[in-house]
Amino acid sequence: MKEITDLQGTFTLNNGVKMPYFGLGVYLSKDGQEVIDAIKWAVECGYRHIDTASVYKNEDGVGEGVKQCGVPREDLFVVSKVWNSDQGYETTLKAFEASLERLDMEYLDLYLVHWPVAGKYKDTWKALEKLYAEGRIRAIGVSNFMRHHLEDLLTEASVVPMVNQMEFHPFLVQQDLIDFCNKNTIQYEAWSPMMQGKIFGMEEFQQLAVKYNKSIAQIVLRWDLQKGVVTIPKSSKKERIVANANIFDFELSESDVALLDAMHRGQRFGPDPDNFDF
Repeated sequence: MKEITDLQGTFTLNNGVKMPYFGLGVYLSKDGQEVIDAIKWAVECGYRHIDTASVYKNEDGVGEGVKQCGVPREDLFVVSKVWNSDQGYETTLKAFEASLERLDMEYLDLYLVHWPVAGKYKDTWKALEKLYAEGRIRAIGVSNFMRHHLEDLLTEASVVPMVNQMEFHPFLVQQDLIDFCNKNTIQYEAWSPMMQGKIFGMEEFQQLAVKYNKSIAQIVLRWDLQKGVVTIPKSSKKERIVANANIFDFELSESDVALLDAMHRGQRFGPDPDNFDF
């Protein structure tokens, strides 16, 4: 099991870059003051990892939040993603420049292919490899790639993706995909760990919350980390940003990790990587 120490702890990617295993997701955070405040609160609390995407339409605010947060840029791990309509070789290169300009940064720590757009993701990946070789990005990866997408990409890739960011929660564990990523030294990362809020009404989680004297959100986020999965819960509320990070003073037993694993039923709350039309 990977060691979990504190909020600024890291997992080491396959190229040696250290990625903080806990971060702030800013999906649905409004550009401007809302996302700026969220980043400032998170960094003040100890977060060092911020995850955005061009399609979130808040990169300007993320850049401003990073500037105002009081921590040097090099001490933060900033992630963005290339959107589907920008995929392809030349268009990805342009999309990256546009993201950097909005963020007002010299480089990104991690840049991801947001979805496996058929017929385009290999060219998109070639563009990421070029940017990585030029030192414009410290690590490159993918998002929403199933095993067959990864296998297909690896037939031509010069660089193995460092990260695969997936919908991940107790109803969608996909242990076989995690195992495949681990075998190929691709770091697994979670989005939607709270099952779009469905988790809060479930009795099993209420019982675990009582058992560990923690919130349901803290139970799930701790499970992510004990599974070796990077997690980036999203919130723009200060108290939730702080509470989400309060998961380093307890540990789930092996049997409780197994209990959550056993809830897997292949249920998605987001789009299906094999069947999306955007």
